[in-house]
Amino acid sequence: MSDSDFRALGASRLLLQIMRVLNLLFAVLLVGMFVASFVVEPVFREFFTKYPARANPGLLIAALRVWMAFALPMLAAVHIMLTRLLAIVDTVGAGTPFVPENASRMKTIAWCLLAVQGFDLVCGAMSAIMNAAGSRIDWHFNLTGWAAVALLFVLARVFEEGTRIRTDLEAMI
Repeated sequence: MSDSDFRALGASRLLLQIMRVLNLLFAVLLVGMFVASFVVEPVFREFFTKYPARANPGLLIAALRVWMAFALPMLAAVHIMLTRLLAIVDTVGAGTPFVPENASRMKTIAWCLLAVQGFDLVCGAMSAIMNAAGSRIDWHFNLTGWAAVALLFVLARVFEEGTRIRTDLEAMI
């Protein structure tokens, strides 16, 4: 592996670690916002009475709470996904990417990304509910994430096959 490859791998590892920390921070903030939605509900109710005009504060607050409740498992899936990806990066750095654990990790990442895509559908439903309550939230269905899910399941299979070929090759030598 060249020096530039090692630097790129190191940069990727650092970026993944930063993303994992930010994801955990966001989870903590989300729990705080969820609790705050009950503690200071009158403030939210007053705000939503004025902004947006013609809003149904009760429905908006309830929808936001449901949305936040669905976001927590999504953040857990992102944490798992980033952790498994970090482990794969470590094996690449060690020069052993085709190990059985990476095939399993890739499948886990695919399932986690599927959960994230499911949350995206929840976002679409929640934005429709909130728009019916007087809000204006744009949401658009996107196939890119769904294609990435399929790609990850295929790559997991490629890793399984690569591991099998590597094991067979080592047995022949």
